[in-house]
Amino acid sequence: MIPSQTPKQPQKQAHRKKLRHSRIVRPDGRFNVTRVGLFNPPWRDIYHTMLTMPWPMFFLTVSVFYLTANVLFACAYLIGDDNIANATAHSFADAFFFSVQTMASIGYGAMYPQTVYANLVVTIEALAGLMMLAAATGLMFARFSKPTARVLFSQMAVITLYDGTPTLMFRTANQRRNRILEANVQLTLVHNTLTQEGHFMRRFTDLPLVRSHSPIFALSWTVMHVIDEHSPLANQDMDSLDDQDAELIVTLTGIDETLSQTIHSRHSYTPDEIAWDHHFVDLFTQMPNGNLAIDYAQFHKIYRVDTPSTNAKK
Repeated sequence: MIPSQTPKQPQKQAHRKKLRHSRIVRPDGRFNVTRVGLFNPPWRDIYHTMLTMPWPMFFLTVSVFYLTANVLFACAYLIGDDNIANATAHSFADAFFFSVQTMASIGYGAMYPQTVYANLVVTIEALAGLMMLAAATGLMFARFSKPTARVLFSQMAVITLYDGTPTLMFRTANQRRNRILEANVQLTLVHNTLTQEGHFMRRFTDLPLVRSHSPIFALSWTVMHVIDEHSPLANQDMDSLDDQDAELIVTLTGIDETLSQTIHSRHSYTPDEIAWDHHFVDLFTQMPNGNLAIDYAQFHKIYRVDTPSTNAKK
C-alpha cells in the first residue's frame, strides 16, 4: 500500500501533469533539460564554449574579437602626433586600417610607423595578432575535425509479435558510405515512479536487447527488445506509459572507420511515437542483376499487422 500523501503532494502531481511529454532528449539528439542554479559563465571554459557553440555564433564571436582588437590598437596609434607616416592626422579610419594591415602581416608599405612609440605598439600588435591567428586556426581545425555521427533513426518505434512474443523494434541506419566499427546500442526506459514512502523519482532502467553489438554497422540495423515477464514494459500500454511520462532513450556509440575516432548519436521515443501492432516495411529489394539494394525511402514506413494484440496489459 502506498501511504497517504501530504496535502502538498497532489499539487506537485498536478504541476507535473501539466509538464508531461517534455522529453529529455530531442529528436536531433540534444538534451532538452534547462539548468538552473548553476553559475558557470562561458568565459570560465572558453575553449569548450568556442568548440560547442553553433557555427554562426562562432564566426560572430571571432569577428567581434577581431574588430575590437583593431579598434583598440587604432586608438593607441592615435595617441600623439605623426605616429603613422602617410596617414591623415587624427584619422581613425587610417589608424584602423593600418592596424588591420599590421595584425594580418600584410604590410603594403603605404603607411608605416615612424616613431618609437608607434613601433612599440606595432611590436605588441604583431605578437597579439600572431597569438590570435594561432588560436583561431586551432579552434577552426578542432571544430572541423571533431568526429560526428550521421546516424538515422526511424521516426516511430513499433511493438509487434516476433517469434510469438511481443517485441519492441526501431530502426537505425548509417547515413555515410563508410562503416561504424564496434557499434553498440543501449536502450533506456525513463519513467516516473512513486516510492512506498511517497517520494517522486525519475528512474532510468536499461532494457536488454536481442543484439546490442555489431562489429560492422554499414547499412541498417533493426534493434529489438523482447517484452517478456521480466521486461519493464510488461503489462504496459500507451496510456500507462503516458501516465508515467515515459521516454525511451537510445544511445549508439562506435568507431568511425575513416577517422578511427569514437562517435556517438542519441534519439528518443515518447509513448505517442510507439505504434502497437505495426511492423516496418522491408528495406531490401533485389536488383535485376541479382544484387541486393536497400531503399531508404521505405525507412520510416510502417504498416498494421493482423495479429493478436501485443498489448501485454490485460
